[in-house]
Amino acid sequence: MRLAPIRLLLFVTTLFAVSSLASAQTVPAGASPTLERIRAAKEIRVAFSGDSPPFSLVAANGEPAGFAIELCRRVIAGIARATGEPDLKTRWIVASAAERVDLVATGKADLDCANTTTTLARLREVDFSALVFVDTGGLLVREGSPVERLAGLEGRRVGVLAGTTTDLRLPSALRQQGVSATVVRLNDGVEGVAMLESGSLDAFAADKVKLAGLAADARAPRSLRVLPDDLSYEPQAFALPRNDSAYRLEVNRALSRAYASGEAERIFAQWLGRLGKPSGLLAAVYMLNVIPE
Repeated sequence: MRLAPIRLLLFVTTLFAVSSLASAQTVPAGASPTLERIRAAKEIRVAFSGDSPPFSLVAANGEPAGFAIELCRRVIAGIARATGEPDLKTRWIVASAAERVDLVATGKADLDCANTTTTLARLREVDFSALVFVDTGGLLVREGSPVERLAGLEGRRVGVLAGTTTDLRLPSALRQQGVSATVVRLNDGVEGVAMLESGSLDAFAADKVKLAGLAADARAPRSLRVLPDDLSYEPQAFALPRNDSAYRLEVNRALSRAYASGEAERIFAQWLGRLGKPSGLLAAVYMLNVIPE
């Protein structure tokens, strides 16, 4: 019997629903330095991106919002249960990708909830949760642009967010194809779209779903398009402090419950539904991270 990816995910989540949704116990004192700090402060510090729709953004009401933020709220609720602090406060910290990793690595944030890519280089500084999304890197261009592929950037200007995985990989990709282009490093995605619309850039490189989200929120969404070519593979997860397996367990427990209960699918529909249904690869990621108690 061959099941479609989403039907297979539903089959597996039903199979594990009872065990995955068992009530959590408070983690004993001393088991996790991160949970101990959170318990003592009655507060969790969460770094996030303010300009990465539909994953992570500052909404019109000034509050964090997006696909990753909603998943993160489930994780925060799980940590509140684990620390025995039902009224746990959340301090949200807006930061870039490089800043978020550094905040977690230096103990200034307990969690990074955005569209951060897991890399071996970053694993030297921080730990990561189970995967929360899988994306690929790509290029955003103006409609009618002669640029159709990476090779079309010869002699042109391409923007990229400083400190991101795309920033690291784009120069190498250009060199491999023998393309001489000017790489312009930017501070945020909104700036990149504005420069693209004004003609200051010929292309803007980033994760494809982020590009689609930024384009959808642009002044003239139909004037922009994401090119089909993939520049990179971007497995995304929540950054965590290193050497704290008990804390990582509680984060992954909460994510597993969100995947098993169907909450992740509902959050996807809310924030990414306009871009289509979850891919078979993403459905498999969620299925494989439904872990029985």
